[in-house]
Amino acid sequence: MSLADDAVEARAQGWRTLAALHARLESRIERALQDAHGLSVSEYTVLDVLSRQDGWHMRMQQLANAVVLSQSATTRLVTRLETQGYLGRYLCDTDRRGIYTEVTEAGGQLLAAARETHDTALQAALAEAADVPELSPLVDALSGLYASA
Repeated sequence: MSLADDAVEARAQGWRTLAALHARLESRIERALQDAHGLSVSEYTVLDVLSRQDGWHMRMQQLANAVVLSQSATTRLVTRLETQGYLGRYLCDTDRRGIYTEVTEAGGQLLAAARETHDTALQAALAEAADVPELSPLVDALSGLYASA
């Protein structure tokens, strides 16, 4: 195997390891949020991202980019959360083509209740992953990011 092939394989292995850690974390958080609050990780993420806007509202395309979903998947997700009373949508005053999305009071209450569940599940999943030799370097790197924040 050449040096270039080694580099390609190292990148591929790094990606597989990152994907494995992500899947492990998301699965654990998904179960916890579903069991305790009837929320998916994507629903939680939408509520969380929108709640952090501090009075500023997001267009659907901006929200799709922030939660890393397609625009159509984001629209379906927002529609579902809106039907449940957790989000509201309205037209932009200055640009009638723009649709803003914001968290309702009920959505804020659900998010507040779900935040502890999310954080506890994330912490537990990271602790478990730290015991897996292939994943522990990534967990350590994430811990380093938390420490500097």
